Amino acid sequence: MNILGTSLRVCVGDLDHAVAVYERLTGTEALRFQRGGVKVAAVGCFFLMSGPEAELSILRKITATIAVTDVEEAVADLRAVGAEIIAGPVPTPIGRNLVARHPDGSIFEYVDRAAGAAP
Repeated sequence: MNILGTSLRVCVGDLDHAVAVYERLTGTEALRFQRGGVKVAAVGCFFLMSGPEAELSILRKITATIAVTDVEEAVADLRAVGAEIIAGPVPTPIGRNLVARHPDGSIFEYVDRAAGAAP
């Protein structure tokens, strides 16, 4: 699998305030979208997330988001090393994603920017 980079996941109480801070720190503009009840802003290498605690508590279990060239290729490589695919692949606003538990118990989200992603 070709890993392109990683994003850090940050749960925040006030998304608008956090976006202003992280836009200033990174010099980039936020891309905002919503997944379920959680509002997300991608700012540089950060995914800022705000929403109901029940949903955030699940998201906090994911160590980081890893950008890859192709999620399907990631599935094959992850299974080859004994990882468990616990969600996905599913379309997202920017591509496809999946969530996997590595053999050591760490949980990561993998995303690609596949053609035909949800707008």
